[in-house]
Amino acid sequence: MASGIIEHEGIVSRVEGDRVYVKITSQSACGACKAREACGLAEAQEKIVEVTTPGAQQHYTAGESVTVGVRRSAGAVAVILAYVGALAVLLGAGMSIGLFFLLPTLLGSFIVLFTDSMVVRNVAESLLKMAIFVGYLA
Repeated sequence: MASGIIEHEGIVSRVEGDRVYVKITSQSACGACKAREACGLAEAQEKIVEVTTPGAQQHYTAGESVTVGVRRSAGAVAVILAYVGALAVLLGAGMSIGLFFLLPTLLGSFIVLFTDSMVVRNVAESLLKMAIFVGYLA
């Protein structure tokens, strides 16, 4: 095994176009493997992976034994993207909620300081919420 590659032995289950579907069975050694977090095979007994390769139908046949490899960095990149993506969604949702609820309330409180009228405050808050909502739709 090369130092930057995670390799697994598998059997070609089928070939379709430029795609080879390889059945990989996790071994007992997977539990002790240092790369098991990036690999994704440690928790599964059997997994079918799809490998895209040019000329797959000419080079591979069902039942053939093959070795499938992936760069260690690919697993780390996938994990980082998953966490950054989830964080972006949470931040976006939080900012949307803050924009929709907090901004009109702050504006309404600011208006009350100068006009001392709750009616003007409520109207201003409602108008701002409608404007924000229409902005979301656009």
